[in-house]
Amino acid sequence: MTDDAPWLVVGLGNPGREYAGNRHNVGFMVADLLGSRLGGKFGRHKRAVAEVAEGRLGFGGPKLILAKPLTFMNLAGAPVAALSQFFKVPVEHVIAVHDELDVPYGQVRAKRGGGEGGHNGLRSMSRSLGSKEYARVRVGIGRPPGRQDPADYVLSDFSGVERKELDFLVDRSADVVEAVVLEGVEWAQNKYHGS
Repeated sequence: MTDDAPWLVVGLGNPGREYAGNRHNVGFMVADLLGSRLGGKFGRHKRAVAEVAEGRLGFGGPKLILAKPLTFMNLAGAPVAALSQFFKVPVEHVIAVHDELDVPYGQVRAKRGGGEGGHNGLRSMSRSLGSKEYARVRVGIGRPPGRQDPADYVLSDFSGVERKELDFLVDRSADVVEAVVLEGVEWAQNKYHGS
């Protein structure tokens, strides 16, 4: 793997206005923020069912390809695999940004590899990439209240109370993505997991 290989940052979510504010779409929110930080503009990619923006992290820094797959979450892997082939991104340089039930709301965790924890977007990515060794930035949405079905919970919008903190959470998640690219997963864990 060459260190000058580009990075593919995949924000996971569902396309369409009706899903835009869902907890399941926090990956799209982070990708949008990273796009505005890089000064990149999202557009449809010719080889993959995805919106893509490109830019460099810092002056002369690593190249980032930001992607929002436009298939539904369960089928996100195919556009991710197509983009990683098109841009020649090794699996070690792929980062999935996704909602995570097992992390408390407002916290962000980075890790490399491991299971999918029932997340269909990750399952689809692992299948299509033929590997689980990509990095993940896990954006905590917490567990559903009471007996609410987790599937209904992730497809519901953030609550009014959560929305007050959402910009901060998205901003912090974007910081974690940048830290993974520039310093590595372990460094990002040491910096962001304690708080």
